[in-house]
Amino acid sequence: MTDTILSCTALDETTTYSLHQCCTLCRINAQMIYEMIDEGVISPMGNNPQNWCFGATQIKRIQITLRLQQNLRVNLPGAALALDLLEELAELRGLIPNK
Repeated sequence: MTDTILSCTALDETTTYSLHQCCTLCRINAQMIYEMIDEGVISPMGNNPQNWCFGATQIKRIQITLRLQQNLRVNLPGAALALDLLEELAELRGLIPNK
């Protein structure tokens, strides 16, 4: 039997990450980040790529988008729509009282 070692990084809601750190955390290149920004999947804080900062919510959106693309073969516009719908559903579930 082969042991598998998994590693993870706990994201703090108050911490922000640079473009380079974001690419490293999500294991993608900057071009993919640019495409996600253009599609509206994520919105960095800052005026230009050298000053961009990404919070934990943005990192989570990137990771979900990557899973949608890899596992379900959803294109980037479809992933952006799915993310919006998932967030809307989560908001609605929070507003509906428990039965």
